Amino acid sequence: MATQVLPKINSLGYWASLAFEKHFQKTLKHELEVLKDQDPEELHQMRIGMRRLRCATQGFGFVVTVPKATQDQKIGKIARCLGGLRDLDVLLEALENRYKPNLPTLEQVELDKPLQKLRKQRHHAFKKVQKILRHQSYLMFKQKFQEWLEQPIYKDISQVPIPAVLPDLLLPQVSQLFLHPGWLVGVEEEDLETSDNNNFLLQKTNSKHQIVKINNDTSAINISDAEEESLHSLRKKVKGVRYQMSLFSEFYGLTYEAYLRDMKELQEYLGDIQDNAVLRKFLESIFQSDIDKVLPSLVIQLKQSREKALQKWQVLQRRYLNIQVRQNFRSELLRPLT
Repeated sequence: MATQVLPKINSLGYWASLAFEKHFQKTLKHELEVLKDQDPEELHQMRIGMRRLRCATQGFGFVVTVPKATQDQKIGKIARCLGGLRDLDVLLEALENRYKPNLPTLEQVELDKPLQKLRKQRHHAFKKVQKILRHQSYLMFKQKFQEWLEQPIYKDISQVPIPAVLPDLLLPQVSQLFLHPGWLVGVEEEDLETSDNNNFLLQKTNSKHQIVKINNDTSAINISDAEEESLHSLRKKVKGVRYQMSLFSEFYGLTYEAYLRDMKELQEYLGDIQDNAVLRKFLESIFQSDIDKVLPSLVIQLKQSREKALQKWQVLQRRYLNIQVRQNFRSELLRPLT
C-alpha cells in the first residue's frame, strides 16, 4: 500500500527521503560545471552523487514508490556515461602527471601516441555526456525526481523506526561482501585439523576443517587477469557497503566510523589496482607489442605502483579474513544508538 503521509522523524521513510534529497542535490550542484568541462573534479563529484543516489534507490526500494523515469535503470545509464568519461580522466591524469615527468626523454616521446589516443577518446566521451545531460530523458528524470521529493510516496513499512531495522538494512550487504571470493586472492590454503590463530578463516569442508591461511608476507604477489577481475568485483561490493553505511553514521559510534574508514581505504586500494591494470592493457593495445621494450622505465613504475597498492590491500585483506574482526563488525551493526 502506498501513501503520501509524511513519516515521522527517525522513521525508515524519513531517512529514505533524506538520502534521496542529499544525493540528488549533490548531483545537480555539479551539473553546469561538468558541461563547462574545465575541472575534472566536478565530473568526479557528480559521478559520486549519481552513484550514491542509485545506491539509495536500490537500498530503499522497498520503502518508497518512485516514478518510472527516476528508477534504478535510468540512474544507472546516466552514471555509466559519467563513469566512462571519468575513467579516461583518471588514465590521462596518471600518464601525464604521475608517470610521464619521471620518464627518460625518449619514453616521454613514445607516450605522445597513447596520450593523443586518450584525448581523442575523451573528446568523444564528453560529447556523449553532453548529449545525455541535454536529452529529454535526463530532463524528465530531474523533473520527476524533484516532484517526488516535494510529494514523496511511501509504503507502509516507511513508518517503522529506523533503529529497529538498521541491522536488517546493513547486515545483508556486509554478509554478501564477506562471502565474496575476492578475499581469497593470493592466500594459501592448508588442510589442518585445528588452529587457535585468529589469522585463519575456519570453514567446513567434507567433514574436515579447512583453514584458509593468510599470507603474512606483504611482499608482492602475482595475480592473474581473472583474479584482477575478482578484486574489481570485490571493490564494487565494498563501494556499495560504504555508501550504505555512510547514510547511517549518526546512529553508531566511533567503532562504526573505523569500519567505514576501512571500507573507504579498501575501495581506494582496490581501485588503484584496477586503474593500474586498465592502464597497462590500454598501453599494450596501443603499441601492439611488449611494452617492456618500448617503455621499460614506465613498466617499472607501473609494477612498483601495483605492488604498493597490492601490499596496502593485503593489510586490510588479512584484517577482514580474521574471524574475530568479522564477528565484531557484525556485532557493531546490531547495536545502533536509539
